[in-house]
Amino acid sequence: MPSARASATATPAVTAAEPAPKLPLDELVNRIALDIQSGAFGPGTWLKQVDLEARYACTRMELRRALDRLVANRLVEHVHNRGYHVYEADSRMQAELQDIRTVLELRAAELIEASATPADVRELRRLARRFDELLLAGTVFEQYDANIAFHRRLLAMCSNRELAGLIMEIRRRGPSAPSFQWKTRARMEQSSREHFAIVDAIEAHQLARLQKLLRQHIEQTESAARAAAAIGPAARLARKTR
Repeated sequence: MPSARASATATPAVTAAEPAPKLPLDELVNRIALDIQSGAFGPGTWLKQVDLEARYACTRMELRRALDRLVANRLVEHVHNRGYHVYEADSRMQAELQDIRTVLELRAAELIEASATPADVRELRRLARRFDELLLAGTVFEQYDANIAFHRRLLAMCSNRELAGLIMEIRRRGPSAPSFQWKTRARMEQSSREHFAIVDAIEAHQLARLQKLLRQHIEQTESAARAAAAIGPAARLARKTR
């Protein structure tokens, strides 16, 4: 008769199934942002938290922390007692802000071209390279931060600090870069080429070319935002008629 000890060692231990690995918060934020950018969640779409918990294998608390980060980056809006929905731009407001931003940045270009030093140009080129490098390996928000860093450094070269501040404020009033500016890889690559061309124009003291490039950069960015704004009402109508 086998001993109790032998029987115990012969019985295989029953172990609980390993829980699915949780996404780090930064990765969860980036996954949701990529889904918004790709169109999985269109402008104005309400984000049902129970569905998102299942989709991303996360807890309610983790999801809310991620959504709050997206609110801070203006990809998502939070409505008290209702929940979260994807940011939906207003096309009229975007067009008016584009006009204001264009006027201000063309004036800023005159001051930037007049006061830029070789050190300024080197630093701006370094930031342009940083954005370009992140096109392949960076997250949505790393790309966004690198783009903001380039434009902030560009405006730091403007001798009129109040003017530079107004331009940054107008940029903040628009939709976030990740969700509306870079819908395609081609648009991101074009934005990077424009950054380098802007640096070259400053270095060569070519004011007319610099202003033309800035106008083009603004118009293409804002046209993407207005296109996204137009999708919102159409998407809501489609959902109602299903």
